[in-house]
Amino acid sequence: MVKRKRRRPATRQPRQTSDRVAAGDVSAMRSVPDEIGRPDYAATGVPVLQAPANLIKDDAALARMRIAGSAARRVLREVAAEIAPGVTTDHLDAVCHEACIAEGGYPSPLNYNGYPKSLCTSVNEIICHGIPDSRALREGDIVNCDVTIFLNGVHGDHSETFAVGQIDQRSEDLIRTTRECLYLGIGAVRSGGVVRDIGKAIQNHAESAGLGVVREFIGHGVGEVFHHQPNIPHYYEPSARFQFAPGMTFTIEPMITIGSPQAHLWQDGWTAATADLSRTAQFEHTVLVREDGVEILTLDEDEAQPFLPNADRQKWPLTIPPNQGELRA
Repeated sequence: MVKRKRRRPATRQPRQTSDRVAAGDVSAMRSVPDEIGRPDYAATGVPVLQAPANLIKDDAALARMRIAGSAARRVLREVAAEIAPGVTTDHLDAVCHEACIAEGGYPSPLNYNGYPKSLCTSVNEIICHGIPDSRALREGDIVNCDVTIFLNGVHGDHSETFAVGQIDQRSEDLIRTTRECLYLGIGAVRSGGVVRDIGKAIQNHAESAGLGVVREFIGHGVGEVFHHQPNIPHYYEPSARFQFAPGMTFTIEPMITIGSPQAHLWQDGWTAATADLSRTAQFEHTVLVREDGVEILTLDEDEAQPFLPNADRQKWPLTIPPNQGELRA
């Protein structure tokens, strides 16, 4: 779940409009069994924990982060398997909710600052934080599904963008380039490096393809607290000189647009759309800085780590290793 930089509320899109994403009905907030551990905001909607003074996690915390990250990957697979024309985003939310519980975890978005659902589903021109509702996916749509699970006291955060049936070539290119941007951003991370290296790599690649980079929403530190430092802009920001050290964990989650990267918010306070209603895609991993490279935490144990020693980099960075791409709907 991406971190918001600033808000510009706009009118919630009218239901009858066919050329843009229309708001559907939002079902009641789903419940979580009492035995499931939950974050501090689960009951009140108000986060209490503050960002840790020391951003370097110890081995025990990193072990928990790996477990939560792998769980998020598995949950997203279950959601992806349900994506098809005619399926509602509310159904995807139900799948995510139950999958998180089956993993023994709490769906992190649920009641975070009042967010009403367990999954973010962002369709077509929706940049991020789309609220699952009664709208059915349509042939030719694209949809980002953003999963975060709170498990063993930490959050694992992971998202991908999927095609709904057959999509047009521009949307195919958008999805492919956005995925490449994510991996180029990860590849720019190193111990002793700085945040702006990530945005530089992403912006260069996106703009060379004639695409835009959203600036209002950014990546973030993650662990026991859902969102904390460092902030990770996905565009080149010269002042972003925060220096990475081994043991730091954060998300990289570029949002790339076919048209204008400018965003506005619907009146629900969450749903962010492109100002010109052009399509947008997003991919996200939670990563760990190590002395010997970068470990992607939101992978299964049997998936290759392309940014650690001995990784096969012959096809990197513009071709993602075969088991690193989309989960496929």
